[in-house]
Amino acid sequence: MQHRIIVLGAGYAGTVAAGRLAKRLHREDVHITVVNAEPDFVERVRMHQLATGQDLTPRPFAEIFAGTGVELRLARVTGVDADARTVAVTSADGTADTLRYDTLVYALGSGWTDHGVPGVAEHADEIASRPGALRLRERLAALTEGQPVVVVGGGLTGIEAAAEIAEARPDLDVALVARDTLGDWLSDKGRAHLRKVCDRLGITVHEHTRVTAVEADRVLGDDGTVVPAAVTVWTTGFAVHPIARATTLETADDGRIVVDGTMRSVSHPDVYAVGDAALAMGPGDKPLRMSCASGGPMAWQAADAIAARLTGRKVPAVSIRYFNQCISLGRRDGLIQFVTADDRAVPRALTGRLAARYKEIICKGAAYSISHPVFTPVRRHRVVQDVDRTAETAVPAGSRAAA
Repeated sequence: MQHRIIVLGAGYAGTVAAGRLAKRLHREDVHITVVNAEPDFVERVRMHQLATGQDLTPRPFAEIFAGTGVELRLARVTGVDADARTVAVTSADGTADTLRYDTLVYALGSGWTDHGVPGVAEHADEIASRPGALRLRERLAALTEGQPVVVVGGGLTGIEAAAEIAEARPDLDVALVARDTLGDWLSDKGRAHLRKVCDRLGITVHEHTRVTAVEADRVLGDDGTVVPAAVTVWTTGFAVHPIARATTLETADDGRIVVDGTMRSVSHPDVYAVGDAALAMGPGDKPLRMSCASGGPMAWQAADAIAARLTGRKVPAVSIRYFNQCISLGRRDGLIQFVTADDRAVPRALTGRLAARYKEIICKGAAYSISHPVFTPVRRHRVVQDVDRTAETAVPAGSRAAA
């Protein structure tokens, strides 16, 4: 009888987990199914590029999983019964089905959220998804010289979006609204370079401004700030898929599945969660940040743990520290902020064209790992005895690239 492994979601974490499982468990008594609503991989870290008119390399899953033994099921996940070990799915033609699993890898990821701010859902655009980025692409293309674009959110996604738009469309009036000081988590060198780039690109920065409403032609701040906007781009963070919260799986307040150091659910030992969907502790006893850079190592850990447990081997656990944060500032500039193991900025930072090339290498590396899913990177690891499912082990945490 085959052991049925189902991977829900084929973003960075889900695709890597499926490919690594295929390599570790290439045997007739294991069957791996990936459930995903789209037929090709979405390179989410490049959505700001897609929005500004750049074309991305197509990555069909039919090619990615060719020869791996992984079955691709094109369908939307509508529910999970963690006690009955079933997944409810609906195909594009509306056909509903129920899939049964022995081991589940939950990787449904995250999407944008309006945080309950009035007018965001009606008037703002998002770049957390391909449909959102393509919609923004059309809206930006329709703008004429001098029209204002406002990016709300001073995190990595907002900074990258504002810089990309300002560089691609120097004829537009681009503004960035940040709730705190721009780049307040960066080193002095990093913050100085970020401000220099904003000045060079003509980006107007509104700091210490919490947006209270978005209207069709403007953004309103709690300090009385009114920023004109022909297009508003909302980048204030992500929310996880709501399905997990509706299950009996133990979840955190934000809906992420609580996992141990091997990415195994603390409440259901036959369920693993990776990527943005999982709450895993990293260096410094801090939750891993939602990003593809964390999702990759989480996927490696989950796949290796599943393979070890199914084959009776000891479970490997990897301690991977943070090294840097990679930020693109258009196509010709960038910022690589070096950090401590627990992701705090140190004085060293790489800036300019060299940083842009560095970030591009990171993005291409992530894409390579997706396109070659059975590729196994060399990594240091230690082995822990799998005594019980609640035992604490080391947690993978990758360098934090913008997502």
